[in-house]
Amino acid sequence: MIQYIRGELAVVEADRVIVDVGGVGYGIFMPVESISQLPPVGNEVRIYTYLNVKEDAMQLFGFLTRDDLQVFKLLIGVNGIGPKGGQAVLSVLSPDDLRFAVLSGDVKAICAAPGIGKKTAEKVILELKDKLSLEDALEHTMTGDAGDISYGDPSGVQSEAVQALTALGYSSTEALRAVKKIEITEAMDVEAVLKQALKQML
Repeated sequence: MIQYIRGELAVVEADRVIVDVGGVGYGIFMPVESISQLPPVGNEVRIYTYLNVKEDAMQLFGFLTRDDLQVFKLLIGVNGIGPKGGQAVLSVLSPDDLRFAVLSGDVKAICAAPGIGKKTAEKVILELKDKLSLEDALEHTMTGDAGDISYGDPSGVQSEAVQALTALGYSSTEALRAVKKIEITEAMDVEAVLKQALKQML
């Protein structure tokens, strides 16, 4: 199994990139969301990969973080969703957005992915709700090249703020995105986080 590929980003296409590793170009399918976060062509990249082996082809699917890859593996473990379907879902929903959509039962958000109907979206929610957590969604915040760095949510302040925003009528995805943008400190309470989140959404 190829765990990751590191090399020069040579080509960027709509749903695929080519990474040059020692003169060999590896074609890697990636979600649109991930491709949009890549550096310009010519820069070095590290892409975590999943190798899909079929009777007539071998395909690499790539992601920017190990967390993204793990969520992809959970997705394709759902009956009826293959690697292309998993790629489609993660092209319209980030792994964190998917977590919240699953935990809040947001069928509509998952159906936004091409080729994913209502029944399949409901199956995703049913099969993944016990495998994904809100805490993971709140903790996985990328900070440049430093990797996943997080203050965490030990007191549940972020979770409560998200719940308060959804109670006010905001969608689960909007609420999560707003709260994730706030730099949380130990001195902040739910009200302080909620005020800053509302400013983000106005």
